[in-house]
Amino acid sequence: APSPTTDQERMRLTLQDLLLHLHAPRVPKRAIKINYTFGLGVLSTVLFLTLAITGMLLMFVYTPTPDGAYDSMKALRSDIWLGQLVRNIHHWSANLMLILVTLHMLRVFYTAAFHHPREFNWILGLVLLVLVAMSNFTGYLMPWDQLSYWAVTIGTSMIEYIPVFGQDLSDAILGGPEVGAATLRTFFAFHVALFPFLIAVTVSYHLWRVRKDQITLPRDLDEPPPDRRKVERVTTVPHLVNLEIAGGLILLALLFGFSAFVDAPLIEAADPNHPPNPSKAAWYFMGVQELLMHFHPQFVSFVIPVLVGAALLLLPYLDYHPDRAPDVRGIWFRSRRGRRQSALAATIGVVGTVLLVIIDEFWLDLPDVFPNVSTLISNGVIPLVIPLIFLVAYYWLLLRRGATRTEANQALFTLLFMAFITLTVIGQFFRGENMALMYPWDV
Repeated sequence: APSPTTDQERMRLTLQDLLLHLHAPRVPKRAIKINYTFGLGVLSTVLFLTLAITGMLLMFVYTPTPDGAYDSMKALRSDIWLGQLVRNIHHWSANLMLILVTLHMLRVFYTAAFHHPREFNWILGLVLLVLVAMSNFTGYLMPWDQLSYWAVTIGTSMIEYIPVFGQDLSDAILGGPEVGAATLRTFFAFHVALFPFLIAVTVSYHLWRVRKDQITLPRDLDEPPPDRRKVERVTTVPHLVNLEIAGGLILLALLFGFSAFVDAPLIEAADPNHPPNPSKAAWYFMGVQELLMHFHPQFVSFVIPVLVGAALLLLPYLDYHPDRAPDVRGIWFRSRRGRRQSALAATIGVVGTVLLVIIDEFWLDLPDVFPNVSTLISNGVIPLVIPLIFLVAYYWLLLRRGATRTEANQALFTLLFMAFITLTVIGQFFRGENMALMYPWDV
């Protein structure tokens, strides 16, 4: 081919070469259906780049000290041209990225796209989700107002309950016994350097693994696995790239429009001596804070996260056995039976969680029922064992009624996920003064 003769042509070929390092030159046509991936991966990447750009702009005016941090927020709001808009874009991008990464993981799970050979990419996705959540959490402290100060205080207080080294770990993270100037410096370093670097490395490796393992091809119900050698393929440029650019531009337009009208929250400066009532964690940790209302802190900070984390990490290796179940990769919710079971499990998760919260709040106090038993048992082991017995029985019943293992795993995952979402909603909208239950319009 003739060498490029203009700067524009050279730039076009350079960009094309960059895109083809991220994507294969040709992709299956059915794999780029918008109703299969929803572009969640590329939209999350667009938000990460937006966060990097706006974060660098904010660093020009931000001072990571208790007095300087809050003054920086006030200066952005009133003294710096477009300062509030930049902060709004950064704030809402961070929240939206966490949501989109979660939805991306759900899409992978509900289309069985983590089955062989993509097991390790599922683990990379979990690592990325944790990194995004931790980046949001460290950034939450940056305004140094009452909202952020006490939300981080609540979040970090759970670290102390980790057995053996919890107190030492808490002191190392906070730089002392409580949230203070050292905490702000540490969180600032994590937020602007460590977590962005780790996210960038993880995303890069994740994209390479996607290209290496190939994307799962979408399938209709009862459709046999497609032969990759015979599927119709299209060139990445322009077919896939045009969709990604269009999706990114639409996302940015909506984000900028929302940020122009809705400001990132900022209340009075942090006051360690006067906590607000109620004091709440960041919204993405409200489900965990709600669990603290019903379980011993040691179980919420250590036992439950270890059980959930282990289950999620092992899921792709336990979910699919080619010799025992049909290949369901690329089929939304596995099968017709899987869809019915998931809908039922979601209903059980929501309704059951609401009922259990109400019962525990108004009628059942296990430490009073077992006054001579350690609270670690009465408020930890007992309330954990009872739901576990129900979950095991529910799983066994699904298998007895003809569900495959992957369908039963999907139903159990759906039930637990919807239970956590319900706890998050309850904690965020139905907890008022002294964290008592009340209607949202009374909070």
